[in-house]
Amino acid sequence: MKARVDPFNPERQWYQQSAANYILNSSRLNEIRSEMLYPFYDQGGGGYNIGDYQMRIRDNSPQITKHLGFRLPFFGFEYNYTWVSIHGFLAFSNGPKLSPTYPLTFPIVDYPKQPDPSFIGPFYSKCKIGELRGDELDPRRSGVYFRNERNLMQRTDQLGVELRERLKWDIREGIVGTEWFVPRHALIVTWKNVTFAGNTIEARKTTNTFQTVIATDEMRTYIIFNYKHIGWTSHTGAGGSSINGTGGTPAFIGFNAGNGTKSFEYKPYSQTPKIWNILSSGYVNGFPGRHIFRVDEKIMPGQCIPEIFDMASHKPMLTFAPESGNLLGGTIVNVTGPCFDRSQNITCRFNTLRVPGAVIDKNSATCVMPRIYATGYIDFYVEVDGSSDMQWKGKFFVETPSAAPELVTFPEGHELMKEPQKLLINWDYKNLTMNRKTAVSITLWGYREIMNNSEIVYLETLADETPNTGEYVVHPNDFYTRVKKMALNFEIGIVSVNITYPNDDLGIPYEPILWSRPIPLAWYLRPSWEKMYGQSWAENICENWISRDRLLNNFTSELPICPSMLKQAIADKGRFLPDQNCDMDSKVWNCYFQEYAKHCVRTAMPTGSGAGQQCCYDMHGYLMMTIDSKWGGRPNRVHEDGHIRWNETKVPSLSHYLYDIAPFLPCCAWSDRWSQGCMTFRLERRPSQNYVGYEPPAVATIFGDPHVYTFDGLFYTFNGRGEFVLVRSNTDRHKLDVQGRFEQIPDSLITGEVRATVLTAIAAKSNESVTVEVRMRPRDAQWRYKLDVIVDNRRVFFDRFPQKVQTFSGVTVYTPTAIQNQSHVIAMFESGAGIEVIENRGHMTARVYLPRTYLNQTRGLFGNWSGTMEDDLVLPDGSIANAASSKYLDYIHNQFAIHWMVDERQTDEKGYSLFYHENGKTSSSYNDRVFRPVMTNDIRQIIPYNVTLRAIDVEDYCGDSWPCKYDYAVTLNREYGRWAKNYQFQFVKLRDTELRKIVTCEPLMIPIHTRRSTFKYTSGTRVDFDCDPDFVFVGGRPLKCLATGKWAIMVYGKNEAEWLIWNPTMSPIRCIKPGEEPAVDESYQTLVIVVGVLLSILIFIIWIR
Repeated sequence: MKARVDPFNPERQWYQQSAANYILNSSRLNEIRSEMLYPFYDQGGGGYNIGDYQMRIRDNSPQITKHLGFRLPFFGFEYNYTWVSIHGFLAFSNGPKLSPTYPLTFPIVDYPKQPDPSFIGPFYSKCKIGELRGDELDPRRSGVYFRNERNLMQRTDQLGVELRERLKWDIREGIVGTEWFVPRHALIVTWKNVTFAGNTIEARKTTNTFQTVIATDEMRTYIIFNYKHIGWTSHTGAGGSSINGTGGTPAFIGFNAGNGTKSFEYKPYSQTPKIWNILSSGYVNGFPGRHIFRVDEKIMPGQCIPEIFDMASHKPMLTFAPESGNLLGGTIVNVTGPCFDRSQNITCRFNTLRVPGAVIDKNSATCVMPRIYATGYIDFYVEVDGSSDMQWKGKFFVETPSAAPELVTFPEGHELMKEPQKLLINWDYKNLTMNRKTAVSITLWGYREIMNNSEIVYLETLADETPNTGEYVVHPNDFYTRVKKMALNFEIGIVSVNITYPNDDLGIPYEPILWSRPIPLAWYLRPSWEKMYGQSWAENICENWISRDRLLNNFTSELPICPSMLKQAIADKGRFLPDQNCDMDSKVWNCYFQEYAKHCVRTAMPTGSGAGQQCCYDMHGYLMMTIDSKWGGRPNRVHEDGHIRWNETKVPSLSHYLYDIAPFLPCCAWSDRWSQGCMTFRLERRPSQNYVGYEPPAVATIFGDPHVYTFDGLFYTFNGRGEFVLVRSNTDRHKLDVQGRFEQIPDSLITGEVRATVLTAIAAKSNESVTVEVRMRPRDAQWRYKLDVIVDNRRVFFDRFPQKVQTFSGVTVYTPTAIQNQSHVIAMFESGAGIEVIENRGHMTARVYLPRTYLNQTRGLFGNWSGTMEDDLVLPDGSIANAASSKYLDYIHNQFAIHWMVDERQTDEKGYSLFYHENGKTSSSYNDRVFRPVMTNDIRQIIPYNVTLRAIDVEDYCGDSWPCKYDYAVTLNREYGRWAKNYQFQFVKLRDTELRKIVTCEPLMIPIHTRRSTFKYTSGTRVDFDCDPDFVFVGGRPLKCLATGKWAIMVYGKNEAEWLIWNPTMSPIRCIKPGEEPAVDESYQTLVIVVGVLLSILIFIIWIR
């Protein structure tokens, strides 16, 4: 083999620019992909004419620093530099210890006392530059080669184009879930003919050649390990032979995130005798010895594990993509885990449902997700030849039809119209196949529920074998004569698009299916309904629904009361979350069924009967009610997400649409709001529950170096180090545990140790719920996610829309719509308790919200919520510390707060530590009872004398905020003071404004055709009345809501029973048609006569003058 010359010699930069628009054909792509190793060069590059060869890496100078010039996401962290070492690793901090003990274990449990390096280790062992034997096919010199190729997406030169396309297709075909990946930057690091340390002179020619290829688009990172030749496995320091480098503890292969966080050891090869098999395994892109991983957030192998090893010690990873799918089924799931053979029978198991799979190659197989009437995370298994050992498993997220990506859409909104002339259907053709000529079928399905059974039934093929163009127009008139009699029993449906002949186009016996969200079927069934009911078909369908709904149970009694103001609804984090169907933070307006609404909220958890509450607010932030408008928020017989304790008679999204959304269309949307059907719908069957009796939750918080406001408003500062009970309720009615972890602030560059702590993690559990932990990520790991969310000891993420709201056993966890970096997390428990965690620039705060049912039932650092501060400081033994001494930091620390430290030992008073302790750590790794923080209130005593910061500077910056002054003075860092002040201000505003109890008057029931000047019900509101066009206003005067919560002229709202007997003609306020004027009451007639007579007299007097 000839020496390879670097084509990017600085003396030939003109060539790179002039060789523009290089076209890579398929034969050339196949040619370059036929080589296992990626290109590296030993000549060119200018200067020393050594190409990629790193001459500064020698046996006595083992590593060098390289600046990357781009962001490299790795294992949750992000770097723009690396250290390249002869010892078979790339490091992103101080490299691994040169004299460690074996076998190696990562992460380092004693971190930060001992450094825990972040590194990529294709073959981490003590290495030296070896010698060539002389008969090698590749005569390039021994050593380390490093190549950095940037901006591949913009490159048009030959090397750039070829490297980009080679990487793209090697990765897309090498690991699942990479269909759209395009590399932006690449690193190629090659260790050529390196030998082991401690060898004899004769053994210097016993060498290894391996390579690491890194490709990233600065969001996702993939790494390829190419093992060309392995001649030795361990060095003498690890017990290996000095003659041939065998025996002892073989090299470490894998990844370490560093900073005491997490690691991935590539078993069964790393540090075991099976390391020799790494040459004959992998088979990525057909190459034995090639292995691939996704490494940006977590490590996901792309190749199979050819042999079963100690499953108890090393759980095999099942890699699959996508990791979620619509519960209606049809999602193609590609999997990697066990090694596959085309002669084997592959089965995928979603919970208890088994479906056949098909082998793609040795490393991957595929199967189609079946229809699953469940939501959230379910168990996913892969079985080979009927094995039921359930070793290869993962968690698959099932999306509701309304939350799943809308893959089939109706962009013109005609599906919601009463009599549309056409129906435009859109889909992204690439979601099926890149071939736009492929034949697809478009199918209409109906959904109904009969005798507690739910059915999704085929109704009609709207188009068959039509090209995969992504667009199709349906003309409803074409189907009027083809509607089956059976279809008349359906009122809602869904539309699917799938490949007509999947075996021909995809080579698999089943097709991927794209689904729409549920839609009404009037566009399809209207002529048949007209034939059955006449022109008043909508009214008849509405009446039929009303009759059926009246036979069902009353579900509203268990629902929480809606707050009267939007600011209260947003602040009530324990009971209400944004309604994704009408969310003011959404990028597009989506409030079709709540027109004129600014924002809606809904209950996070269903009631015992499976119902849910919806509250909507107008542009001024006031509650919209159905007694005022047909667009008001409505209670839901079926919760959007279904019942937590699963009941198969109700399907999430579909049942909700059938019972609560679809009836609105014939009853109100297609009718006048004063029609009998709409009046019955909005005032009897789905009336907004008014706000009377709403009680805002109590709220407590912790922030800064930690500062606490209890539920009753007591403020104090506590800088303990360890895990502590914030809230514990252990009564017959409620069982709730909320705990916080406080860790010491990192050392200051100015003064060294900082004797203060900050909140770094929150863990919570209620009744029989799973445990939710929200943990602040290390600063260098916050490039994408600010917080880690760990549910039931498993990390979950919220950056995709279908997963913004996730429901687990007993708890719903979500991030607000506008939050993309996981910096704001809310957990909502069935009892109405809520936990809110917010991170800003490395500073974290937590708030706990409790409904009134928790009154006099709480203990812990957030106090005994009783309505008074005097009994807040209850100790675990039931005694009470002096709340008046809360301003003394040493008293709070020693006499109260330190007693709420918690560990793994369970007690009735404190429970046990809820935190997920990883990497061999326990509560004792954090708990430090003897830690002595700064315990003085005088910032002049806190600030050292040998610094430039003055007490007056702190006073000027912080103003009246004591938390700001303390944090600024203790840390000498204004950012700590800034965020302490910010979080304090936010909390006080939340408690005193957003969650303040608001005086309101009862709702007003107004007669038909009457309009009000405002929908406000708050104290001081004046309400004037008017009529719809062509009507005359009769009787009544403006009303005013008094501070007592009563109207100046009493007009009470009516409940369901009162509405049924209400006679609008008896109301003192009426709107009548002009022809009905003689029928007004006598007082009004008398008033008209008197005014007429007076006007006649006045005109006569003016005339005679």
